[in-house]
Amino acid sequence: MHEKLNEIRSLEGSPRIIKNFLNSNEVEKFLKLYSELPITVNNLKQKVIKKRWLAGFGKEQEQILRDRIKLEIGNFIMDNINEKDGTESLGLFQESFNPIGLHVDGGFNLKDIVYKQTLLPLSNQGETIIFKNRYYGPSTSFTNNESDLKENSLENFKKGKNVRSADHLKMYGDKPFDKSIYDKYLKHENINNLKGLEVEFVYKWNIGDLFIFDRTHLHCSSCNIDGKKIGLATFTKK
Repeated sequence: MHEKLNEIRSLEGSPRIIKNFLNSNEVEKFLKLYSELPITVNNLKQKVIKKRWLAGFGKEQEQILRDRIKLEIGNFIMDNINEKDGTESLGLFQESFNPIGLHVDGGFNLKDIVYKQTLLPLSNQGETIIFKNRYYGPSTSFTNNESDLKENSLENFKKGKNVRSADHLKMYGDKPFDKSIYDKYLKHENINNLKGLEVEFVYKWNIGDLFIFDRTHLHCSSCNIDGKKIGLATFTKK
């Protein structure tokens, strides 16, 4: 559990969309940057390609991102996973062919005041589901799959990988998840893994937008992917 809960909660707010965050020319520059970055992870099982955006690559794009995010959320500190040599990461590009499951991006230092995360769509393909429910622990993938829960969560945490947990099923009550929403957006999840959860916001991706939400929100992709989607996620703290 994060230590500075009062500070974290005082900064929370509703998810919001910044329209026209990038113009069409700038979108092309971010896509070019993505094509030039080295692959960090190519997970064939999950069908996702991840590219960490290291400081020093794409200085023009970096200035755009930092300055415009600051206009929206005020002062912040980047809180992405850096390279082992200490090189700063500005975010993570992900090219996904499958939906990402239920999780929270709470970080790996429980002394931090986690703040906002942003999503910059670089394709119109994609939807992100934000739940009303919040979690104040580290970055966690929530699952009721017994084999997934056998992973060593402490080792994951030390390595900067998501903890695996079913704690959410004890926290939000026993109300069955809304079947109509499940059928429309979340068929990739086990419906019993969504017990007690309520949807706050469904963001339909649009190139050039910036989507901002609190890092304490449980969230996941929707099941509606036709081909693939590409986006840049950035995480901040105070």
